[in-house]
Amino acid sequence: MRLEDQRVSQNVEDRRGMGGGGMRMGGGMGLGTIVIVLVVSWLTGANPLTLFQMAGGLSGGGAAPAEQGRVGAPTDDPQAIFAGRVLASTEDAWNGVFQAAGERYRPPTLVLFEDAVQSACGTNSAAVGPFYCPADEKLYIDLTFFRELDQKFGAPGDFAQAYVVAHEVGHHLQTLLGVSERVQAARQRAGEVEGNRLSVMQELQADCFAGVWANHASERNLLDQGDVEEGLQAAAAIGDDTLQRRGSGRVSPESWTHGSSEQRVTWLRRGMSEGTIDACDTFGQGTRR
Repeated sequence: MRLEDQRVSQNVEDRRGMGGGGMRMGGGMGLGTIVIVLVVSWLTGANPLTLFQMAGGLSGGGAAPAEQGRVGAPTDDPQAIFAGRVLASTEDAWNGVFQAAGERYRPPTLVLFEDAVQSACGTNSAAVGPFYCPADEKLYIDLTFFRELDQKFGAPGDFAQAYVVAHEVGHHLQTLLGVSERVQAARQRAGEVEGNRLSVMQELQADCFAGVWANHASERNLLDQGDVEEGLQAAAAIGDDTLQRRGSGRVSPESWTHGSSEQRVTWLRRGMSEGTIDACDTFGQGTRR
């Protein structure tokens, strides 16, 4: 992709180095200080949290750097910069789409993390892969997933990585459009098989929205030759049937939650070719409220 001269989104929250969920006891104080604070609390009956805050202030501390996190992609991290530029390009694309419809686009925040992270949807490990939380309107990515996308799933290339970001932004669009709320309500009334089918439709729509973004990126001359093929290869590599075949050798369509490789490629390609939200009606009921 040709993103070298593009801006980096300001909606990036870097939590790497914060550990599994992002909190450190005592604001980075040493073990000895923590023990002393606990002893004083036991002897005096004082609130230990208040004493921790006082101790942090006396040591010139407050929150440790890892607790505060680093806002914005660091200048020395090419992958974080790339992710921030991809996010910025999705902001530009969807701002234009929403403005044309007389609406205002509210962008999500991209949270970079390592190993595990706390979100409004609970604590998740990096093993779940990139995910979007509608409760806080943030997408969460451990950047090591990009390496797995290449080495484990056989989907190399910068556009394959950009597709992952754009897919999670697609879930944010579903929140803004009311799709996520409707699907959640329908799944609560449905059985397991029907619930899985609705999940597949939701994931395929996010793929299609990623394709719409790619269409706009192409119009802005941000794609290199071969980028489209990288994206389609990535979509095929993470289809439910492909993953099941690789894992157990047995394909069970009734258990799919994201769609087959063919389905994912079809809807990503459709978004790319048509470039409109209306092209992404995987439910057959309209994508807008």
